Amino acid sequence: MPTIRQYRPEDRQGVIEVWKNAGLIRPQNDPSRDIDRKLAYDPEGFLVAEEQGKVIGVVMAGYEGHRGWLQYLGVDPAHQGNRIGRQLVEAAVELLRQRGAPKVNLQIRTTNAKVIAFYEHLGFRLDEVASMGLRLVEDEISTQ
Repeated sequence: MPTIRQYRPEDRQGVIEVWKNAGLIRPQNDPSRDIDRKLAYDPEGFLVAEEQGKVIGVVMAGYEGHRGWLQYLGVDPAHQGNRIGRQLVEAAVELLRQRGAPKVNLQIRTTNAKVIAFYEHLGFRLDEVASMGLRLVEDEISTQ
């Protein structure tokens, strides 16, 4: 049974490996910089699942005063199907509930039916909204 806990500095490479193995890293996002950004703004919302000293799952939770958000949920493929994703989501949702968030949002690529079904199983529903973005910083991917 994994332990769900806050991120520690020594988790960095393990987190990046989980994200890489789970297919979450995109060319426009430097995962190391994303970790630094989260730590600078809201380190308490950065959770990992650890088993036998190894990071096997990750989620970032945030609350900006209006909505809670889940981002970068990933479980190492070797551990998927063992309820680790569910445990991470539940821990993150509870953290957001304690902070006063009235609702939790997340974004999923519309082509990712498996992940949409995962969240629906946990009680999330599709909202009738369009997600838009404006890139303010162009990351250069590091080799870490």
